[in-house]
Amino acid sequence: MRHLLNAADYRRYARRRLPRGLFEYIDRGTEDEVALRRLRASLDAITLVPSVLTGHDRRDLATTLLGAPVAAPIVVAPTALAGLVAYVGETKLARAASAVGIPFCVSTQSVTTIETIRRGAPDARLWFQLYVWRDRSLTTQLLKRVEACGCDCLVVTVDTPVPPNREYNQRNGFSVPIVPTLRSAADVALHPRWLFGVLLRYLARDGMPTYGHYPDEFRTAITRPSVAEAVRLEHRLNWNDIRRLRDGWPGRLIIKGILSVEDAEAAAAAGADGIVVSAHGGRNLDCLPAPATCLPAIAEAVGGRLAVLADSGVRRGTDALKYLALGAQGVLLGRLPLWGLAAAGERGAEVVLRMLLREMDTAMGFLGAGRIAALRPAGDPRP
Repeated sequence: MRHLLNAADYRRYARRRLPRGLFEYIDRGTEDEVALRRLRASLDAITLVPSVLTGHDRRDLATTLLGAPVAAPIVVAPTALAGLVAYVGETKLARAASAVGIPFCVSTQSVTTIETIRRGAPDARLWFQLYVWRDRSLTTQLLKRVEACGCDCLVVTVDTPVPPNREYNQRNGFSVPIVPTLRSAADVALHPRWLFGVLLRYLARDGMPTYGHYPDEFRTAITRPSVAEAVRLEHRLNWNDIRRLRDGWPGRLIIKGILSVEDAEAAAAAGADGIVVSAHGGRNLDCLPAPATCLPAIAEAVGGRLAVLADSGVRRGTDALKYLALGAQGVLLGRLPLWGLAAAGERGAEVVLRMLLREMDTAMGFLGAGRIAALRPAGDPRP
């Protein structure tokens, strides 16, 4: 992987390695993908002010995040179906994150179950991302499993009340379970390394991969509405539901998908420990504001009461530093670790994470910042 030097290199390599349907599922946005372009433009527009002659011998990225020490304020974000990017991909992501000292957040819609991930990555700090199902009793059972596996943070995604309009998925025939079509079969045949290294390995062990956390009676036919109604995403969630989750969950509770001060205040009032200022990577609604434009006001309003994290669009270490300079206490990475995973499995994911941390360290050296708290965006009135 010596020739892969940055996020763009890993993305291009992942595009070659993965079938088109799968690559576009993890890589693209929604509708006209204006939100994706807005994310990039918003981060590119931010500049950081250096302090020269500060005399720092080294930079320290280590901090405490949600009550636990981390090597850097970075989290591998929950991503649905990461286990299709590489065989047992979620477990490999967990081990890669653990190797660099940061948390990995398991998705409700992962291919691999939380129990299997824990067995494969016993030392990893695991968070769990929750989509609340319409059958709340099934959600309660899932949370008991999550707690038993030692997850100390529950990340409740609240910005996906309905399925997003991703037209490319329809064109590519990408669904779960994967329903073979002539086009998708040709796509897979053109990617034999993925076919033999991922799909056929799953087929030989467990059959067609699907959402691992779904109850057994729904796992083989989750696309059939008459059967899958119980595990459809609950679109009627409200703040009382968050309060009930808070009462029943013993660990930290994070609300993911906040873009307004009002919702941040409501999260604090509902007993949340943290929020993620997020546009869902530009994958849900094309007219959303970029998190970078919302983050400063949110951090100022609730930063003293909640852990404020941010995500969406990070491709460089400097992107992460910009979110941190704007008031985030941590940054989630979604697509970037997946590109590394596609390129070279667990090793690729770890190399990508170390690459990002190295970019952060280099930039902090030029900025004269020995620690994250010293970062300053242009226009910051602080001395």
